[in-house]
Amino acid sequence: MKLLASISLILLSIIITTGSARAQSPIQLSLFPPIQIVPENESVSAFRFSLIYGKNANMTGFDWGLVTKSTGNVLGVQWALVGLVDQNFTGWQNTAVNIVGGSFEGLQMGWIYSSSSHVSGVQFGLINSTGSMKGFQLGLINLISEGGFMPIFPIVNWGGL
Repeated sequence: MKLLASISLILLSIIITTGSARAQSPIQLSLFPPIQIVPENESVSAFRFSLIYGKNANMTGFDWGLVTKSTGNVLGVQWALVGLVDQNFTGWQNTAVNIVGGSFEGLQMGWIYSSSSHVSGVQFGLINSTGSMKGFQLGLINLISEGGFMPIFPIVNWGGL
């Protein structure tokens, strides 16, 4: 129920997002930088499609593509083969490999590998890795550096519950 409420809040935030200090565009179409509509140092506020590789500052909304990268934060849903976020992610990340440099809040599904410095929510994948966690991991290999049930544990691991 709490996950459903979080997803609802994320979608509401996407709808009422009004802008930020950086320039924003509602739509991004990218082959690979610099062959993309919105320059890589600008943010996208609704939809990004990265045919091969897309890179932007922040992403709010639906992010879809082969390889997607945000040098800032992501708020929303990301479906890709590889999802890379330098800072924080809030929402649902559904990729084969995902790496979040900062905190992750929500549902992180890395079918092969999920990684984040801190997770509040659920990590699901073959291999899951986080520095600290408030939630649980489900996968073949689950790693929680600090505060987890075990530092390494198969099938399910948890922390901060």
